[in-house]
Amino acid sequence: MEFLTLNTGIQIPYIGSGTNTFGKENHQYDGKINDDTSEILSAIGAGYRHFDTAISYRNERVVGLAIKKSQLPREAFFITSKIPGKPRYVSSEKAVLDAVDSTLKALDSPYVDLYLIHHPWENLEEMVLVWKVLEKFVDDGKIKALGVSNFDEKQLNYLLEHSRIKPAVNQVESNPGNWNHEIIEYSLKNKVIPEAWGPLKKVDEKAQATLTEIGQRYNKTWAQVLLRYQIERNVIVIPKSHNLQRQKENLDLFDFSLSNEERAIIGQL
Repeated sequence: MEFLTLNTGIQIPYIGSGTNTFGKENHQYDGKINDDTSEILSAIGAGYRHFDTAISYRNERVVGLAIKKSQLPREAFFITSKIPGKPRYVSSEKAVLDAVDSTLKALDSPYVDLYLIHHPWENLEEMVLVWKVLEKFVDDGKIKALGVSNFDEKQLNYLLEHSRIKPAVNQVESNPGNWNHEIIEYSLKNKVIPEAWGPLKKVDEKAQATLTEIGQRYNKTWAQVLLRYQIERNVIVIPKSHNLQRQKENLDLFDFSLSNEERAIIGQL
Protein backbone atom coordinates (compact mmCIF):
# COMPACT_ATOMS: atom_id res chain seq x y z
CA MET A 1 0.00 0.00 0.00
CA GLU A 2 1.09 3.56 -0.69
CA PHE A 3 0.06 6.58 1.34
CA LEU A 4 -0.73 10.27 1.09
CA THR A 5 0.17 12.70 3.87
CA LEU A 6 -2.67 14.87 5.10
CA ASN A 7 -2.18 18.51 6.08
CA THR A 8 -2.13 17.26 9.69
CA GLY A 9 0.97 15.17 9.01
CA ILE A 10 -1.05 11.94 9.31
CA GLN A 11 -0.66 9.33 6.58
CA ILE A 12 -3.75 7.91 4.88
CA PRO A 13 -3.82 4.88 2.56
CA TYR A 14 -4.55 5.71 -1.07
CA ILE A 15 -7.18 2.95 -1.14
CA GLY A 16 -9.99 2.38 1.30
CA SER A 17 -13.03 0.14 1.32
CA GLY A 18 -16.53 1.49 1.29
CA THR A 19 -18.85 -0.25 3.76
CA ASN A 20 -22.33 1.20 3.26
CA THR A 21 -23.91 -2.20 2.49
CA PHE A 22 -21.67 -4.30 4.75
CA GLY A 23 -23.16 -6.08 7.74
CA LYS A 24 -26.68 -5.75 6.36
CA GLU A 25 -29.27 -8.26 5.17
CA ASN A 26 -29.07 -8.94 1.43
CA HIS A 27 -26.31 -6.32 1.14
CA GLN A 28 -28.97 -3.63 0.91
CA TYR A 29 -28.23 -0.08 2.09
CA ASP A 30 -31.51 0.03 4.01
CA GLY A 31 -31.26 -3.62 5.08
CA LYS A 32 -31.45 -4.74 8.67
CA ILE A 33 -28.09 -4.81 10.45
CA ASN A 34 -27.07 -8.45 10.93
CA ASP A 35 -23.54 -7.92 12.32
CA ASP A 36 -22.06 -10.04 9.52
CA THR A 37 -18.36 -9.13 9.45
CA SER A 38 -17.37 -11.54 6.67
CA GLU A 39 -16.93 -8.90 3.94
CA ILE A 40 -14.77 -6.69 6.13
CA LEU A 41 -12.70 -9.62 7.34
CA SER A 42 -12.13 -10.79 3.75
CA ALA A 43 -11.04 -7.24 2.87
CA ILE A 44 -8.67 -7.19 5.83
CA GLY A 45 -7.29 -10.55 4.68
CA ALA A 46 -6.75 -9.08 1.20
CA GLY A 47 -4.77 -6.21 2.70
CA TYR A 48 -7.24 -3.38 3.34
CA ARG A 49 -6.57 -1.30 6.42
CA HIS A 50 -8.62 1.77 5.48
CA PHE A 51 -12.40 1.53 6.00
CA ASP A 52 -15.04 4.20 5.43
CA THR A 53 -18.25 4.12 7.45
CA ALA A 54 -20.79 6.68 8.72
CA ILE A 55 -23.49 7.19 11.31
CA SER A 56 -26.01 7.15 8.45
CA TYR A 57 -24.83 3.68 7.40
CA ARG A 58 -25.84 2.33 10.83
CA ASN A 59 -22.95 -0.16 10.71
CA GLU A 60 -20.13 1.51 12.62
CA ARG A 61 -20.52 -1.30 15.17
CA VAL A 62 -19.94 -3.91 12.46
CA VAL A 63 -16.68 -2.23 11.46
CA GLY A 64 -15.60 -2.18 15.09
CA LEU A 65 -16.48 -5.86 15.51
CA ALA A 66 -14.45 -6.81 12.44
CA ILE A 67 -11.40 -4.94 13.72
CA LYS A 68 -11.64 -6.82 17.01
CA LYS A 69 -12.05 -10.15 15.21
CA SER A 70 -9.03 -9.48 13.01
CA GLN A 71 -6.83 -9.52 16.13
CA LEU A 72 -4.73 -6.78 14.56
CA PRO A 73 -3.97 -3.73 16.70
CA ARG A 74 -6.29 -0.75 16.34
CA GLU A 75 -3.31 1.32 15.21
CA ALA A 76 -3.01 -0.85 12.09
CA PHE A 77 -6.25 0.63 10.73
CA PHE A 78 -7.37 3.97 9.33
CA ILE A 79 -11.08 4.38 10.06
CA THR A 80 -13.25 7.16 8.67
CA SER A 81 -16.74 7.95 9.89
CA LYS A 82 -19.13 10.82 9.29
CA ILE A 83 -21.61 12.97 11.17
CA PRO A 84 -24.84 13.59 9.22
CA GLY A 85 -25.62 17.19 8.33
CA LYS A 86 -29.10 16.86 9.83
CA PRO A 87 -30.61 18.83 12.75
CA ARG A 88 -30.74 15.73 14.98
CA TYR A 89 -26.93 15.63 14.91
CA VAL A 90 -25.84 19.25 14.41
CA SER A 91 -28.55 21.49 15.92
CA SER A 92 -26.62 22.07 19.16
CA GLU A 93 -23.26 21.48 20.78
CA LYS A 94 -24.76 18.59 22.77
CA ALA A 95 -26.09 17.00 19.57
CA VAL A 96 -22.60 17.07 18.04
CA LEU A 97 -20.99 15.75 21.23
CA ASP A 98 -23.52 12.93 21.40
CA ALA A 99 -22.96 12.04 17.75
CA VAL A 100 -19.19 11.73 18.07
CA ASP A 101 -19.53 9.80 21.33
CA SER A 102 -21.94 7.40 19.61
CA THR A 103 -19.37 6.80 16.85
CA LEU A 104 -16.58 6.07 19.33
CA LYS A 105 -18.84 3.74 21.32
CA ALA A 106 -20.03 1.90 18.20
CA LEU A 107 -16.48 1.46 16.91
CA ASP A 108 -15.38 0.45 20.42
CA SER A 109 -12.36 2.67 19.90
CA PRO A 110 -10.85 5.56 21.86
CA TYR A 111 -10.46 7.54 18.64
CA VAL A 112 -11.48 7.78 14.98
CA ASP A 113 -8.79 8.53 12.40
CA LEU A 114 -10.89 10.81 10.18
CA TYR A 115 -14.28 12.36 10.89
CA LEU A 116 -16.25 14.07 8.14
CA ILE A 117 -19.29 16.30 7.97
CA HIS A 118 -21.28 13.98 5.70
CA HIS A 119 -23.26 16.61 3.80
CA PRO A 120 -23.26 20.42 3.83
CA TRP A 121 -26.36 22.50 4.44
CA GLU A 122 -27.32 26.05 3.54
CA ASN A 123 -26.25 27.88 6.70
CA LEU A 124 -22.47 28.28 6.45
CA GLU A 125 -22.17 29.88 9.89
CA GLU A 126 -23.92 26.90 11.48
CA MET A 127 -21.45 24.54 9.82
CA VAL A 128 -18.57 26.51 11.32
CA LEU A 129 -20.14 26.20 14.78
CA VAL A 130 -20.39 22.43 14.34
CA TRP A 131 -16.79 22.38 13.15
CA LYS A 132 -15.62 24.21 16.27
CA VAL A 133 -17.19 21.50 18.43
CA LEU A 134 -15.45 18.82 16.36
CA GLU A 135 -12.15 20.66 16.80
CA LYS A 136 -12.40 20.02 20.55
CA PHE A 137 -12.35 16.28 19.89
CA VAL A 138 -9.17 16.75 17.89
CA ASP A 139 -7.67 18.62 20.83
CA ASP A 140 -8.59 15.69 23.08
CA GLY A 141 -7.10 13.10 20.70
CA LYS A 142 -10.45 11.45 20.01
CA ILE A 143 -10.45 12.57 16.36
CA LYS A 144 -7.11 12.46 14.53
CA ALA A 145 -8.17 14.46 11.46
CA LEU A 146 -11.26 16.39 10.36
CA GLY A 147 -12.75 16.65 6.90
CA VAL A 148 -15.88 17.19 4.86
CA SER A 149 -17.90 15.32 2.29
CA ASN A 150 -19.79 16.63 -0.74
CA PHE A 151 -18.66 20.24 -0.17
CA ASP A 152 -18.50 22.56 -3.17
CA GLU A 153 -15.93 25.34 -3.62
CA LYS A 154 -17.95 28.01 -1.80
CA GLN A 155 -18.66 25.77 1.20
CA LEU A 156 -15.10 24.50 1.45
CA ASN A 157 -13.62 27.98 1.09
CA TYR A 158 -15.83 29.36 3.86
CA LEU A 159 -14.74 26.60 6.21
CA LEU A 160 -11.08 27.06 5.31
CA GLU A 161 -11.37 30.78 6.11
CA HIS A 162 -13.20 30.32 9.41
CA SER A 163 -11.64 27.22 10.96
CA ARG A 164 -8.76 26.83 13.38
CA ILE A 165 -8.09 23.25 12.22
CA LYS A 166 -8.27 23.13 8.43
CA PRO A 167 -10.20 20.37 6.67
CA ALA A 168 -7.83 17.58 5.71
CA VAL A 169 -10.12 15.77 3.26
CA ASN A 170 -13.03 16.54 0.95
CA GLN A 171 -14.82 13.37 -0.07
CA VAL A 172 -16.81 13.83 -3.28
CA GLU A 173 -18.31 11.68 -5.98
CA SER A 174 -15.82 11.16 -8.78
CA ASN A 175 -16.31 8.78 -11.71
CA PRO A 176 -16.86 9.00 -15.48
CA GLY A 177 -20.46 10.07 -14.90
CA ASN A 178 -19.39 12.95 -12.65
CA TRP A 179 -15.66 13.59 -12.45
CA ASN A 180 -15.99 16.69 -10.28
CA HIS A 181 -12.69 17.94 -11.76
CA GLU A 182 -13.11 21.52 -10.54
CA ILE A 183 -13.69 20.82 -6.84
CA ILE A 184 -10.92 18.19 -6.87
CA GLU A 185 -8.48 20.71 -8.33
CA TYR A 186 -9.64 23.39 -5.86
CA SER A 187 -9.24 21.01 -2.93
CA LEU A 188 -5.71 20.04 -3.97
CA LYS A 189 -4.77 23.69 -4.48
CA ASN A 190 -5.78 24.34 -0.86
CA LYS A 191 -3.98 21.28 0.55
CA VAL A 192 -7.22 19.40 1.13
CA ILE A 193 -6.92 15.82 -0.10
CA PRO A 194 -9.82 14.73 -2.33
CA GLU A 195 -11.41 11.33 -1.82
CA ALA A 196 -13.55 9.70 -4.49
CA TRP A 197 -16.70 7.95 -3.40
CA GLY A 198 -18.44 5.79 -5.99
CA PRO A 199 -15.23 5.65 -8.08
CA LEU A 200 -16.43 2.64 -10.10
CA LYS A 201 -20.00 3.82 -10.66
CA LYS A 202 -21.57 5.49 -13.74
CA VAL A 203 -19.30 3.74 -16.24
CA ASP A 204 -21.23 3.26 -19.48
CA GLU A 205 -20.36 0.72 -22.17
CA LYS A 206 -18.32 3.18 -24.22
CA ALA A 207 -16.25 4.27 -21.22
CA GLN A 208 -15.75 0.68 -20.12
CA ALA A 209 -14.55 -0.29 -23.60
CA THR A 210 -12.00 2.55 -23.60
CA LEU A 211 -10.77 1.64 -20.12
CA THR A 212 -10.58 -2.05 -21.06
CA GLU A 213 -8.46 -1.23 -24.11
CA ILE A 214 -6.04 0.75 -21.95
CA GLY A 215 -6.01 -2.00 -19.34
CA GLN A 216 -5.00 -4.64 -21.87
CA ARG A 217 -1.66 -2.85 -22.29
CA TYR A 218 -0.91 -3.46 -18.60
CA ASN A 219 -2.82 -6.72 -18.02
CA LYS A 220 -5.28 -4.81 -15.84
CA THR A 221 -9.07 -4.62 -15.70
CA TRP A 222 -11.04 -1.52 -16.65
CA ALA A 223 -11.76 -0.95 -12.94
CA GLN A 224 -8.07 -1.05 -12.04
CA VAL A 225 -7.30 1.50 -14.77
CA LEU A 226 -10.05 3.78 -13.48
CA LEU A 227 -8.81 3.60 -9.90
CA ARG A 228 -5.21 4.09 -10.99
CA TYR A 229 -6.20 7.28 -12.84
CA GLN A 230 -7.55 8.76 -9.61
CA ILE A 231 -4.49 7.77 -7.59
CA GLU A 232 -2.16 9.36 -10.12
CA ARG A 233 -3.90 12.70 -9.56
CA ASN A 234 -3.61 12.34 -5.77
CA VAL A 235 -7.21 11.34 -5.16
CA ILE A 236 -7.93 8.69 -2.53
CA VAL A 237 -10.31 6.02 -3.79
CA ILE A 238 -13.02 4.24 -1.78
CA PRO A 239 -14.21 1.33 -3.93
CA LYS A 240 -16.51 -1.29 -2.41
CA SER A 241 -16.95 -4.96 -3.20
CA HIS A 242 -18.42 -7.98 -1.44
CA ASN A 243 -16.31 -10.25 -3.67
CA LEU A 244 -12.86 -11.27 -2.44
CA GLN A 245 -11.32 -11.42 -5.92
CA ARG A 246 -12.49 -7.92 -6.78
CA GLN A 247 -11.35 -6.68 -3.38
CA LYS A 248 -7.87 -7.97 -4.22
CA GLU A 249 -7.96 -6.45 -7.71
CA ASN A 250 -8.96 -3.06 -6.32
CA LEU A 251 -5.78 -3.07 -4.21
CA ASP A 252 -3.48 -4.18 -7.03
CA LEU A 253 -2.80 -0.74 -8.48
CA PHE A 254 0.83 0.02 -7.76
CA ASP A 255 2.74 -1.96 -10.39
CA PHE A 256 1.83 0.16 -13.43
CA SER A 257 1.53 3.81 -14.46
CA LEU A 258 -0.62 5.52 -17.07
CA SER A 259 0.80 7.75 -19.77
CA ASN A 260 -0.10 11.43 -20.04
CA GLU A 261 -2.15 10.62 -23.13
CA GLU A 262 -4.05 7.86 -21.35
CA ARG A 263 -4.82 10.12 -18.41
CA ALA A 264 -6.13 12.79 -20.79
CA ILE A 265 -8.40 10.25 -22.49
CA ILE A 266 -9.76 8.94 -19.20
CA GLY A 267 -10.36 12.44 -17.84
CA GLN A 268 -12.65 13.16 -20.81
CA LEU A 269 -14.78 10.04 -20.49
